[in-house]
Amino acid sequence: MSEVDVKVENLVKRFGSKIAVNNISFEVNKGDFFSVLGPSGCGKTTTLRMISGFEAPTSGKIWVGGEPMEGVPPHKRKTNLVFQNLALFPMMNVFDNIAFGLVMRGEPKKKIREEVFHMLEVINLPGYENKRINQLSGGEKQRVAIARALVLHPTVLLLDEPLGALDLKLREHMKIELKKIQARIGTTFIYITHDQGEALVMSNKIAVMNAGKIQQIGSPDDLYYDPANSFVAQFVGENNLIEGKIADISGDEVIMEIDKYKLVGRKGKGINKGGKANLFIRPEMIHLYMEKEKPDVKINIFSGVVRSVIFEGQVTRYEVETDNGLNIDVSVPNISKANLQKVESKVWIAWDKENAIVLPPQKIESGILE
Repeated sequence: MSEVDVKVENLVKRFGSKIAVNNISFEVNKGDFFSVLGPSGCGKTTTLRMISGFEAPTSGKIWVGGEPMEGVPPHKRKTNLVFQNLALFPMMNVFDNIAFGLVMRGEPKKKIREEVFHMLEVINLPGYENKRINQLSGGEKQRVAIARALVLHPTVLLLDEPLGALDLKLREHMKIELKKIQARIGTTFIYITHDQGEALVMSNKIAVMNAGKIQQIGSPDDLYYDPANSFVAQFVGENNLIEGKIADISGDEVIMEIDKYKLVGRKGKGINKGGKANLFIRPEMIHLYMEKEKPDVKINIFSGVVRSVIFEGQVTRYEVETDNGLNIDVSVPNISKANLQKVESKVWIAWDKENAIVLPPQKIESGILE
């Protein structure tokens, strides 16, 4: 059985009449890279601030390292927090920035030196100890901020959207670097982000939040292939949404009707015969055929016209308008230039039933609840 580093139970946070966090519970195991993913205003940063001790819960309980946190101030918790603005000291060099917490603790100089040089190896910046902060790139500053937090050996490192201020290319690089650092040192990370790409790449477990509530907790592939509800299906990755009515349910398969078409997908949670439903199919799971290459299938197939073509190098993205007026996004690997379709090309699109999931319609709330 895994050791639990953080446990949150029935956590609620109100600001006056507004509910920022609405009765959430979860556990983070030792060594997890655990991301809390959600849109702005969903309560994820408030949750992090309650774990770190900078915000007091209205109700509910938090444990860190098996110890209850009620009444424990931030500086006495076994957590360290890395912010988006990093808060490095510009008047200090890299060594002194990383060593700051150890110096404040009164650790011996020999131990401080050993710990700092070890952290420089961990963050892959050996030899940078004498550099000034203004001599560092954005990614290097990011790693120094993380080293400054990790050198104190917290039970849990809390990261509040730390990559948000970086440019796109550097952000992509730092996702990989952060994952490597966490794997190398083994400290439990709780990472707050609105960026699904960051969460999917780095995490072994993700909690998806919206409107103060946790919508689903699972591995990245669980969330991607088996979303618990329509919000998760739309928020995690890209998805085509097709609305229809359930005609029949057969085991784990749902048969939907939309106009003259019959659609079949896997049965999601909360599906009932005769009701309305949403079928979700991801762009990369749709097959695209030229008009003369109609596949021999009876379900999950539409004729249509290509309305836009976006060439992205490895893949080409097509927007296909079906003959019944749906706009479907299709993503096709670029194996050959000869396979590229042009705007106004007539095509067929189809997909395998096991790649689609049918879920109940859901009223999507956002922001803090009144």
